[in-house]
Amino acid sequence: MKKRMTGNCSIVIRAYNEERHIGRLLEGIKQQTLRDVEIILVDSGSTDSTVSIAESFGARIVHIPPAEFTFGRSLNFGVREAQHDFIVIASAHVFPVYPDWMENLLRPFEDEKVALTYGKQRGPDPARFSEQQVFHQWFPDGGTLDQPTAFCNNANAAIRKRLWEEHPYDETLTGLEDLAWAKWAKERGYKIAYIPEAEIVHIHDETPQGVFNRYRREAMAFKKIYPESHFNIYDFVRLTVANIFSDLWHAAREGALWRNLASIFWFRFMQFHGTRMGHRETSLVTPQLRETFYYARKRGGKPVEQRNVEPIRYNQ
Repeated sequence: MKKRMTGNCSIVIRAYNEERHIGRLLEGIKQQTLRDVEIILVDSGSTDSTVSIAESFGARIVHIPPAEFTFGRSLNFGVREAQHDFIVIASAHVFPVYPDWMENLLRPFEDEKVALTYGKQRGPDPARFSEQQVFHQWFPDGGTLDQPTAFCNNANAAIRKRLWEEHPYDETLTGLEDLAWAKWAKERGYKIAYIPEAEIVHIHDETPQGVFNRYRREAMAFKKIYPESHFNIYDFVRLTVANIFSDLWHAAREGALWRNLASIFWFRFMQFHGTRMGHRETSLVTPQLRETFYYARKRGGKPVEQRNVEPIRYNQ
């Protein structure tokens, strides 16, 4: 076990009726190599035991009325209350894999030009195959301390509070408030670091309609952030077919085809149907960013190196 160190960070967690998952995240935070971490839960009207579970772990609760909720506004509520220089942001339905998760996430801030870091995400073992493929596509095994695009994800990220004070999250977006903030930071010469060692498990258990809604609202936000972006019927057909075939190939190679066959088809259809509905207009966006968001996982690559760190052992 690594030596535990005092942290100069606050962690902000957005939650609504997350009693099934939030306990594991909070347990994982308590087992980190960083200690004395301030935990802030931004609750948007939970009616289950989410708040009481968070309080039992010493979290400070910030309430936001459900009618006022947006992803950016809830983060602004939480970051505003934070007492430390660095803000770790996590979804309530994630949990860290290793006890040095936060330590790895915060280490790049030794470089004063780093504005934001984010870490690897993987789905739990029962996750749908296509969802796992998206995680592998968006969060590869190789990291970078200065990535060329503004891509990031606030389910597992950290920022400098002083930069947030200059530019809070956009409260009008239907999603992707993290991408908009990162774009602002990069335009001012700051760096975005991707740290795969800062790994979490992200639990999504969505219906087809839920997948459609998630990608639709994110596409609506993407269009607002990048007004020149497009996603027409040709993109829909081409990318749906390409990703289905990619998933089928990987599933067959991994001996997981038959049990995932139906979900591969409906997940990819709903993903790109939602994306198309969220765009609706045509133009152009940078190829690098389009590839990050949309294109099928590349085959091959180097095998993942095993980390010499014992994973957290959870009670449940």
